[in-house]
Parts: sequence; C-alpha cells; structure tokens
Amino acid sequence: MKRLHKFKNYDVHSITTTSGERRNANIATWVMQTALGGSRLAVALYKVDYTIELVRESGLLNVNLLAQDQTGLIRKLGQQSGRDKDKFVRLPHALDERGCPYLTEAVGYAQCRVLDSIDAGDHELFVCEVLKQVVLNPDKPVLTNDYLKAKKLVRG
Repeated sequence: MKRLHKFKNYDVHSITTTSGERRNANIATWVMQTALGGSRLAVALYKVDYTIELVRESGLLNVNLLAQDQTGLIRKLGQQSGRDKDKFVRLPHALDERGCPYLTEAVGYAQCRVLDSIDAGDHELFVCEVLKQVVLNPDKPVLTNDYLKAKKLVRG
C-alpha cells in the first residue's frame, strides 16, 4: 500500500545560494508557504548537500519554481555535487542584487533570507522571509513530481 505522502504532487524547485565566492544549486520539492500572502516559506534541505552548507553560512537563498521544460536540471542539479563542479556552467542564470543566483528559465523565483532553522531528521528546515517574488516566465507550465514520475525521470 502507498504511504499517504505519495499521493501528494509536489512542485519541483531549485534552491540557489551563494556564500562569498562559492555558489550552488540543488533540487527541492519540500517547499511550503507558511504565512498568508507568501511572506514566509519553509524550505527543507537534505543535510549532506553542499547547498545547505552555503545557506547556513550566508543566510541567503532563492527558491526557483522550475518549468516542465527544465527536466534536464534534475540530473545536473539534483544528482551531482557542487563541491567539486560548478553547476552554473551552461546553466542560464543571473545574479540578484545580493549576488545570489537565480535561474532565468524558471517560472520565477522567491528571493529569501533565512530567519531560523530546525532539525527535521535527514533534512534541515529553514524558515525564510520572502524579500520579493519575481515571475519570469508566466506561460510555462510548472514542473511537478508527478510529471517527473510519468516521464520516468524519478522513482515514485
């Protein structure tokens, strides 16, 4: 029998961050609005990822809502480490005024500042203030976990 959470269809995001000269991007599905109007987000990051190290240091991140035409990013950003490889090579991106990268081909992004974090098992949950929300490509369909499963890009 399926576990209850397997019935949920999560949106797929890339969390981009920077700390000093270092930067990284990963894939995250566990992102949730926690305040009306979208002024706060909770972002769960896997504890062994390089991204979490940079977020802890800088307190900065962007939550990029991925589009269906970005399925190639699952392997590039979600199945490779950024510790030894620059994931931004040949990845369309720009920097916000804080120097934090965002993905220019995403549906859009939320610029965030970490307020607090809490241990969440194999993940750490970051509560973030949303500084601004930017819609970049409003006509693109949102990438979801169900879409990735249907295309056999992830296991269900």
